Amino acid sequence: MLRPTNRPANRPVTKRAAVLVSISVATVAATLASPATVTAAAAPPGAKAAAVSWTGCATPRYPTLQCASLKVPLDHDRPGGRQISLALTRVPHTAATSQGPLLVNPGGPGGSGRGLAGYVAATLPKDVAAQFDVIGFDPRGVGKSEPALDCGAGHFAPARPDSVPRDVATEEANLNRVKAFAESCRSKHADVLPYIGTVSAARDLEALRTALGAPKISYYGYSYGTYLGAVYAKLHPARVHRLVLDSVVDPSGVWYEDNLAQDQAFDARHKAFLAWVAQYDEKYRLGTDPVRVENRWYAMREALRESPAGGKVGPAELEDTYMPGGYYNGYWPNLAEAFSAYEVEHDPKPLVAAYERFGAVEPSAGNSYSVYTAVQCRDSAWPKDWNTWRADMWATHAKAPFMTWNNAWYNAPCAFWPTEPLAAPDVTNADLPPALLLQATQDAATPFGGALTMKEKLKGAALVVEEGGGNHGISLAGSKCLDEKVSAYLRTGKAADATCAAQPAPKPAALTRAVPPSAGGAALHGLLGYRG
Repeated sequence: MLRPTNRPANRPVTKRAAVLVSISVATVAATLASPATVTAAAAPPGAKAAAVSWTGCATPRYPTLQCASLKVPLDHDRPGGRQISLALTRVPHTAATSQGPLLVNPGGPGGSGRGLAGYVAATLPKDVAAQFDVIGFDPRGVGKSEPALDCGAGHFAPARPDSVPRDVATEEANLNRVKAFAESCRSKHADVLPYIGTVSAARDLEALRTALGAPKISYYGYSYGTYLGAVYAKLHPARVHRLVLDSVVDPSGVWYEDNLAQDQAFDARHKAFLAWVAQYDEKYRLGTDPVRVENRWYAMREALRESPAGGKVGPAELEDTYMPGGYYNGYWPNLAEAFSAYEVEHDPKPLVAAYERFGAVEPSAGNSYSVYTAVQCRDSAWPKDWNTWRADMWATHAKAPFMTWNNAWYNAPCAFWPTEPLAAPDVTNADLPPALLLQATQDAATPFGGALTMKEKLKGAALVVEEGGGNHGISLAGSKCLDEKVSAYLRTGKAADATCAAQPAPKPAALTRAVPPSAGGAALHGLLGYRG
């Protein structure tokens, strides 16, 4: 559900499918070159699993951070076979009495979670964080876990063909790209692709619990991480202590239908951005009528189709640049400045700069996108007949033109994927302690109906709604109301349905002004990737 890139400090990640890059993740990654390694599975019957051996890997921001790696079976049905490794980070508890491990996941699939442990431990109230060992992890195939997938360098190199296939040649060019990516994954990683999926990742969590010697674990997941948490809970309900799911995947639509639902929700969120721009006509000079502003945005897209800005920002890259605004409205001022500069000042340089900041996919992001496709294509069945995709995308595009075709090409390798799909598990669960779900009503990446579906499936779950909110990833992001609900739940395990007001919309700001990491959800959204 997230899109990948790796970014330096204060730069957002792009693309809904995957990676997480923390404001401190580069520092964390540098400390992970030689983590302690243990084996969690394949112990003889009756033998005690080895404990995880943690070593210090402190950063200036997270001085108590520790690192380790964990060996797990590639195929959990063959525990004595080939082993792979998972990279871990931990901020240990400091209270006299511990509630045990709290595993945190940023989503994706394909998101690196090592940078999230320090953030969560530092952002929770001190008395709550002190009760948990907050553990981040790179799921199998991701980041510092080994082997790490990387299927196709340069897959997102600009300028790509127009995402909207108005003619046969454009459609063929896009099809050739996605077919080449799927073939590259087969040629490079055929031995591991059958084992990259949500069920395998959930079984890794159980191996980690065993290695930690913990009778139960708590779990805090964002976006795709909500689905991973629900699948783990389905497999091991008696092992769940607390379960926090923020920005909830619809488990009934995994994954083709969920992506179609996203297309319409992102279109609505893009219109909300354009309406916000219209409110500040004195600043952006694009008009006071949201419809006029929208027409000018699509006029910009058409102009870029004829002449990409800087030779690299065509229509597909423009969509990549503005898609992060659907995840976090803190980016709206910068995106509006670039829009205004291009349309009003006829200056493409700010748009190119916005693309480099918000849309460009760096080479290291090939890992996260590779895992994204491997997981989504393996998790469930996708149409294999391209005529089905074509009909569905044109029908959806007619209602939601902003990103329908862009999203289609992002996921289209699944039409040609070399491994057979599994059946998505039914996460219906009556054996869990109460779970806490958090959801903004206007979230585009995980539309609101998904949270309602998940609440129905998890007996006793409570849903906290951010009424009118449109950001993706809403807890530990500056809302006192939401964060109090999370903290109370982690302390006591008790939760009730509730509603919180949305945080205020942003105000216009200069394009050159960086989003400060302390401002509202900026720090969290520096960690959470795009598409997911």
